[in-house]
Amino acid sequence: MSKIKSAYICTNCGAITPKWEGKCNSCDSWNTIVEEIIPKNTIQEDKKKAWQNKSQKESANKPILINKINIGDTLRLMTNDAELNRVLGGGIVPGSLVLIGGQPGIGKSTLLLQVAMSLSVRVLYVSGEESDEQIKMRADRISNYKSELYIFTETNSDKILSLANELQPNLIIIDSIQTISSPYIESTPGSISQVRECAGELQRFAKETGIPVFIIGHITKEGTLAGPKLLEHIVDVVLQFEGEQHYTYRIMRTLKNRFGSTDELGIYEMQANGLREVSNPSELLLSQKDDDLSGSAIAATIEGMRPMLIETQALVSKAVYGNPQRSATGFDLRRLGMLLAVLEKRCGFQFGLNDVFLNIAGGIRVDDPAIDLAIISALISSLEDVVVPAKICFAGEVGLSGEIRAVNRIDQRIQEAARLGFEEIYISKYNKGLDLKKYGIRVVTIGKVEDLYRILFK
Repeated sequence: MSKIKSAYICTNCGAITPKWEGKCNSCDSWNTIVEEIIPKNTIQEDKKKAWQNKSQKESANKPILINKINIGDTLRLMTNDAELNRVLGGGIVPGSLVLIGGQPGIGKSTLLLQVAMSLSVRVLYVSGEESDEQIKMRADRISNYKSELYIFTETNSDKILSLANELQPNLIIIDSIQTISSPYIESTPGSISQVRECAGELQRFAKETGIPVFIIGHITKEGTLAGPKLLEHIVDVVLQFEGEQHYTYRIMRTLKNRFGSTDELGIYEMQANGLREVSNPSELLLSQKDDDLSGSAIAATIEGMRPMLIETQALVSKAVYGNPQRSATGFDLRRLGMLLAVLEKRCGFQFGLNDVFLNIAGGIRVDDPAIDLAIISALISSLEDVVVPAKICFAGEVGLSGEIRAVNRIDQRIQEAARLGFEEIYISKYNKGLDLKKYGIRVVTIGKVEDLYRILFK
């Protein structure tokens, strides 16, 4: 039995201090240091690799000239999920370690089980949270058996890696990293030491065997991945699965990717039999209504690398209780306050005595500054009770002086609007180098918010 000692570890960055402190000296976070029991480094490295056979242990890594490395044989494992292939950068890289985080009940386990069953290769699904019967019930609900899927309910990392080395699957899924524990660490499962050690063991296993490993991770109340930030540095890919539980749409964002772009995202629709890929999100995020009502405007946004058209909804009404309310769903509340201040200061609109409610349709969150022009149009439309025509969309950032600023990739936004049948799009006149005649849509260029009000509402 190895000797143990007490250490104080920061839950945010993983830094170790000899005593408890209120503030972490590494990341400057307050009240994040906790005490944990960890063993001294008296365990040999061979014991941590008990899953290796004798021939594997005798083979040692040797330095290789970079021009002698052949990458032609490295083929990505393509899944039947086009959205997942997109966020991974074109499929699963052999020997990669992928971390998927998200809120409880968002659909992380369902997504990976669905991917595992759709592959025509051998897959090992390790669960530390559910029993075999529970996983089988969920699999029957999805009802799509194609792969050679093995279910293994275990929390000991040594047993998991030994079985994986014996089985030699093409893919390993761990659900979840907070339930896995290493026998060489004396702390409880889910602690910082255990999460870090288990992630390190999985990383070594993936790199030495070439088997890709998917890890499911829980998130905290603040929406960040549970465990130290070091966990995100260990893995190769970090995917964030987000969305409201009461909405049907889910978004898969790439926060880190060593093998592709971090600007990709995938969109899913939650159904009774699992998650369905959404290849054209614009048509789903635009509301289908018979009557044109005020307070609605369409924004041409860019989410990741793909253009989308999203409906913005605003409601402006007189404050009943004397203290005007400001509420925003799917949009930054502070930026909403800034846009209201611009409308009052530069255009003379009176929002100070009114309640203002803003909603982004579909339950998704948008941080693209190009949505500003659509939000302003929706606010003015609701205040004046004037309907914005349904075949008009907007793409522009609003500055503090009321100017309409140019946004990036305006060409893709215009083409997406034209493809969906829109007749007009309002953009900034400061977008340079555009041939407005080549688009199948009328492009209106404006420079100030006053120009928007004069053209659209008068």
